[in-house]
Amino acid sequence: MSGYDDIQTAAIVRYPYLWARESGKGETEGRKNRPVAVGVRIPRPDGDLALFFPITTKQPDKARFATEIPSIEKRRAGLDADLRLWIILDEFNSDVIGRSFYLEPEPSLGRFSKAFFLPLLREFIARRKSLIEISRFR
Repeated sequence: MSGYDDIQTAAIVRYPYLWARESGKGETEGRKNRPVAVGVRIPRPDGDLALFFPITTKQPDKARFATEIPSIEKRRAGLDADLRLWIILDEFNSDVIGRSFYLEPEPSLGRFSKAFFLPLLREFIARRKSLIEISRFR
């Protein structure tokens, strides 16, 4: 079992997420390690592709595809249950597990329940073509 095995759908890992607004200004590195939710892990011969959704304490604009994380889900995910937290789903980072400069083979913090995360993932898939991807493996 490799240290990357925990990087599965709905797991919460720490990752230096690069926001679309930062990428748009020419930045190439995430400013800080933050908790992110693993959206999907897609097996590929040259390394599995993973999609990461950021988790933030900053309340997003109403126009964004985001949702506040309920207390029980924060506890399951290993997040601070006393903070208001949101998961952002209208932008995401993609990276290749095992070839990433940013992913460490560390255990996940926790994971979201299927009941909470799968409806969000279905909506993400339905909106996929209109969302912003920041590829971290080019």
